[in-house]
Amino acid sequence: MATPTHRNNLIGIFSLILGIFVFSMQDAIIKSISGEHAVTLAIFVRAIVAFPVLLAMVHFECGLKGLITKQWRVLVLRGCILLCAYTTYFMAFPALPLAEAIALFFMVPLLVTIMSGPLLGEKVTALAWAAVAIGLVGVFIILQPGSALFNPAALLSLISAATYALSMILARKYGSETPSSVMSFYQNVVYGLGASAFAAIAALLGMKPPGHPSFDFLFRNWDMPNNHDLLLMGACGVIAAVGMTLLTHAYRKGQANIVTPFEYTGMIWAVVFGFAIFGEVPRATTFIGMGLIAAAGVLAMRAGVKNIEQPAPIN
Repeated sequence: MATPTHRNNLIGIFSLILGIFVFSMQDAIIKSISGEHAVTLAIFVRAIVAFPVLLAMVHFECGLKGLITKQWRVLVLRGCILLCAYTTYFMAFPALPLAEAIALFFMVPLLVTIMSGPLLGEKVTALAWAAVAIGLVGVFIILQPGSALFNPAALLSLISAATYALSMILARKYGSETPSSVMSFYQNVVYGLGASAFAAIAALLGMKPPGHPSFDFLFRNWDMPNNHDLLLMGACGVIAAVGMTLLTHAYRKGQANIVTPFEYTGMIWAVVFGFAIFGEVPRATTFIGMGLIAAAGVLAMRAGVKNIEQPAPIN
């Protein structure tokens, strides 16, 4: 007979797997529109759609008065860092296979491990450092620097992972008393304002797409998308709310050390969506690197690293 703890862990695992699947759908959507529209437009539309949903979440979690907080400066700073993280994450999609871009982003827990010592004063065990080393080997196997197969766009995924890790460090240091819905609301406002401001400044300066898929995605003008693409962008806002709810529920119901490893199912969905939608077949080295990064993340968690769970890209 299943115990309550066992049942809660199963609920947590199921919620997390479903949440990761939902977020993976967003990655496929963003990649599908990356050849025609601007990433800033996609982020702006998503923020507009997510705004009322997040407002309702704040209302039910702590009341709208919770938006008035002394930590608003930290929340805005974290939102800016996350805007950089998500922009660079999405920019990697048009230039890289989906599986490769997402596998490199899963270095986040290991980068949190590296940053937690100097920024949080936490002691990092030798086993955790071994996990970091294994993860870095996985990164080098995927990147293959110095070879003809090296794609500089892969560095965008690593920049995204580093900035996302920094945002997690800020959340751990300053966000213990801030409700998650309030943090998400502030982030969403920064996404909308930041994306539109960047697009406006780029247009005023006359900045044009330079001919590289990733930077074309960043500097492309905002043209009115057709109904199909507009619905896809709007769907990302719904995904943001649904996915975040599922992940929050997962970590509230299940034990983190049991639930967290299932976040790496995101790599599986990246392979599935990449093949089914874009006809991408990852190289053998990509599979090996993905395995090493996933193993390293789980090892770091087992080594006692605190809060290494990484909310999937849309938090």
